[in-house]
Amino acid sequence: MDKEIEKSKYPVGKFKKPRKIDRTQIRVWIKVIEEFPNKVHNEINDLTDKELNKRYRPGGWTISQIVNHCADSHMNSLIRFKLALTEETPVIKPYVENLWAELPDSKNYPIDSSLKILAGLHERWVKLIENLTEMELDKEFLHPENNEKVSLRVNIGIYAWHCEHHLAHIINAKRK
Repeated sequence: MDKEIEKSKYPVGKFKKPRKIDRTQIRVWIKVIEEFPNKVHNEINDLTDKELNKRYRPGGWTISQIVNHCADSHMNSLIRFKLALTEETPVIKPYVENLWAELPDSKNYPIDSSLKILAGLHERWVKLIENLTEMELDKEFLHPENNEKVSLRVNIGIYAWHCEHHLAHIINAKRK
């Protein structure tokens, strides 16, 4: 049973940082980030309100909450990128994503605005990432919850994984 729960929580597995993150790998991740808003739109475009309230697992978020969460999370990530690019190893501000997912603009709110946010944000984010130098890719921010320094190079991979992770949640919820 625990394996089933783990598989439903992490349908694409957990993020595994590659030993080497070169431009080829970054281009693969950029493509994932670039295509994410369209893939989400294609998955949810014809869903009814009832279907948008399906969950990918018992106790998990609804499809609507997932879409709204991605808008919140990806906004935070873009801001972290900009902080790392303009400050010396900034300490980022974490947030309690599970509580954000319960707020009225996430839990019981139409997803149209989040789809618009994702489309515009990902367009800008991709443009930013595509133009980063090797030195900029190695810039870091400090995550205070685990006192870990995260490079932008690694964070690109984390968010490509995040896109695939939540797209799989949406697909799985639709099958329920």
